[in-house]
Amino acid sequence: MNSHPKSIPIQRYIAIDIHKHYVVLGGMDPQKEWVLRTRKVRMSRFPEWVLKNLNPTDAVVIESTSNAWEIYDLIAPLVRKIVVANPLKVGQIAGAKVKTDRLDVERLLTLLIADIVPEVWVPPDHVRDLRSLISHRWRIQKQITMTKNRLQSFIHRFNLLPPEGKLFSEDNRSWWEEQEFSTMVRLQIEQDLLLMEHLTDHKEVIHQELACLSNRTPWAEDVVFLMQVPGLGIVLSMTVLSAIGDISRFEHAKNLVGYAGLGAGVHDSGLKHQGKGITKAGRKELRWAMVEAAWGAVRSDPYWKAQFEALKKRGKHANQAVVAIARKMLVAIWHVLSKGEPRRHSTDEDLAYKMLIWSQRMDEDARQGLSRQQFIKYGLLRLGAGQDLTRIVRNGYPRRIATSEEVLALKPELNLLE
Repeated sequence: MNSHPKSIPIQRYIAIDIHKHYVVLGGMDPQKEWVLRTRKVRMSRFPEWVLKNLNPTDAVVIESTSNAWEIYDLIAPLVRKIVVANPLKVGQIAGAKVKTDRLDVERLLTLLIADIVPEVWVPPDHVRDLRSLISHRWRIQKQITMTKNRLQSFIHRFNLLPPEGKLFSEDNRSWWEEQEFSTMVRLQIEQDLLLMEHLTDHKEVIHQELACLSNRTPWAEDVVFLMQVPGLGIVLSMTVLSAIGDISRFEHAKNLVGYAGLGAGVHDSGLKHQGKGITKAGRKELRWAMVEAAWGAVRSDPYWKAQFEALKKRGKHANQAVVAIARKMLVAIWHVLSKGEPRRHSTDEDLAYKMLIWSQRMDEDARQGLSRQQFIKYGLLRLGAGQDLTRIVRNGYPRRIATSEEVLALKPELNLLE
């Protein structure tokens, strides 16, 4: 951190327009006179430029891009103030039809000097790391989907009758091998099957890492509360938390709904005022996670299934109804995370089964020394649920759960939650 007295006013305002291989920057004084004419600096030379040219009385603005955080970390200790601008909102405020690097810098400077930059939240390192892992999983899943689509295209191309069950399961691998294809087509199919196998293995490694992270500080406190929400498992819970980052920055539930792009859009024209569906103007991974969770909830949970059916009876299409459910569930999540209190419609048995799946993705170290049976009970007690539950039955197979006394002896801090 710089030690320059904060009583000295800002002497220079600097805007930095970030590109992949270079930045364009410029600076003005408080009277909006140019003191640093716009110039282009190669990214390889930029750290050197920063160290030589930035001062403790500078204020800096950068736009949020994929590489903005590395630049933010480089600049922040050297200047009085640095803000990260929301590029979408900057465009809306500026309303410019002509876009050049120089004009972009000038617009950012105008907003910075006026102290009206639409800022984005600066996530701490642990949130950035989790977001990076979630994005990596997203890319792998996209490749898996593309590979499946290519393989399915061969079925349509050759008018084949697909086997029963899951087309890409290990059990159906022999079906692909039995089909008569030309040498070149067979080569493509074999490589795509191998590629999908490898990608699936990579995704599983990520899921295991997410499970381990979910039981560590700072995520463990929130994950256990999200697990009570129907439709949310480890992957979706961690996706939601990575997008939210810090629930305290959302004063009301509607702010979180808007952040996810699940708020209703409105079209005003003359005397007409009508809805336009959701805005989709938010974090797409949060919106995706909530819609996925909503589909899971309406299929498996009686409460949300009833809500879903009621929406359809009122004329909502299935996709519209599930988006409405996603919005309601996100409001519930805001209350759960903001107040740290149970708010669920799941039974104790359903919660215990979720805890079981969670425990199976972790080794004993990740479970902090607890056995799987103890971890299930630990999760239930954290939520004030299942104190007397000692077993669950799923698919006709009974599974034992540790007693409350056994877990309280290992985790005496749970007594303070009562």
